[in-house]
Amino acid sequence: MNDEIKRVDIAIIGTGTAGMGAYREARKFTNNIALIEGGEYGTTCARVGCMPSKLLIAPAEARHHTQVFQQFGLNVGVPEVMGTVLMDRVKRERDRFVDFVKKDIDEFEPEHRIQAYAKFVDDHTLALSNGQLLKADKVVIATGSIPFVPDILKGAEDLLITNDDVFEWNDLPKSVAVFGAGVIGLELGQALHRLGVNVHLFGARNSVGPLTDPLVKDYAINTFKAEFPFHSTSETQSIKRVSEGVEIRFASTPDDEEQVQVFDYLLAATGRRTNIDNLGLENTTLIRDERGIPMYDRLSMQCGSSHIFIAGDVNGDLPLLHEASDEGRLAGENAGRFPEVYKRARKVPLGIVFSDPQIATVGRSYAELMQSGYKFVAGEVSFESQGRARVMIVNKGVMRLYGDKETGCLLGAEMIGPSHEHLAHLLAWVIQMRMTVSEVLQMPFYHPVIEEGLRTGLRVLLKEMGMGPQPPLNCIDCGPGA
Repeated sequence: MNDEIKRVDIAIIGTGTAGMGAYREARKFTNNIALIEGGEYGTTCARVGCMPSKLLIAPAEARHHTQVFQQFGLNVGVPEVMGTVLMDRVKRERDRFVDFVKKDIDEFEPEHRIQAYAKFVDDHTLALSNGQLLKADKVVIATGSIPFVPDILKGAEDLLITNDDVFEWNDLPKSVAVFGAGVIGLELGQALHRLGVNVHLFGARNSVGPLTDPLVKDYAINTFKAEFPFHSTSETQSIKRVSEGVEIRFASTPDDEEQVQVFDYLLAATGRRTNIDNLGLENTTLIRDERGIPMYDRLSMQCGSSHIFIAGDVNGDLPLLHEASDEGRLAGENAGRFPEVYKRARKVPLGIVFSDPQIATVGRSYAELMQSGYKFVAGEVSFESQGRARVMIVNKGVMRLYGDKETGCLLGAEMIGPSHEHLAHLLAWVIQMRMTVSEVLQMPFYHPVIEEGLRTGLRVLLKEMGMGPQPPLNCIDCGPGA
């Protein structure tokens, strides 16, 4: 151990999205900073998350769309998948996104960057893996998350992979068992299926993505089951490595007979957990929850009343890039101001699953509203008869909008349907602006667009609030959803 102790005003542990945001804000207050990174530079999003997954989803959707061409009167066959070419593009573009992040970090002051792992010795002292001791007046923890793999899946041995491994493939396998029907499992499972891989998706307790509204959840489950094998209530008896691959014994439901399937790989898409195991938080005075995560204020990112702040996926709150970016900047600002700490209003929650149809949640969820005892009403709209959606043969989906019948304000929404990434953004904006449903309906809606389906849902919600009439029936002039 090097006896020399380096002293800094602010130490930031981790250089992902939150860590980079924290650094940029901290630089406004001091030039005496340590930006510590033990692994490779590059964010989770760029390296193994949102960007490379979309590089798989894009060709998968393009190929899938050719299957409906005959309904348009177009006689085109389904394209052959060139797996090596496809994966080569995925990796090249992935590396390009990672390089953008690395170039950003290269612009940070070289004397601030420390390539080492950090562990707390006490509240102010960090032991670095390079043998150095570091004393910091303030600390920002931004170490991100790592894949969570249940013990039962480890029977797959060397054929057990996570989404981190998928983007290192040189070619597509013939078959994959995907465990976990959350965001990662849905996106990768459906994409691989559409690229010709034999995929079975194993879920639990009929959960699907972030959905909590029973009506929307059931619609989503039935939609995905109609496309590929999705065992939403499966019971797995055994998983073991055999000479041919991974053997899985399971029942699709508790009442079904046991099945045996062998796959090339088992993809664990069972979520991610906070990356705190080796931080030595037990050596601090921080109060931690049952998961070992420091208790903190999500409006300031401050841990208790201490000089330590926590931001990004590591705090286990909302593991999304835009949230990590906001949290990092807030943590960096307050670390710079400490002991003066400001609270900041957070943005309206917004989550999107890039499945097809797309899933989205905005604002307060159905489960959250039910648990809170909030007096709300719901408006519902189906996209199966929505004009523009039918024209494009993407007419699958249902949206549920939640409103406050006393104030007339929109509270949240859960949905599955075409282009719903865009509808979700519109809803997030109007909720954040605290607009009433009546005010939203005064905004312009073009014709014919999918957004007209949103307008229909808002009209239904207004009627359920007792603040508007029954929406107009479908008509030839304006089409369904007008």
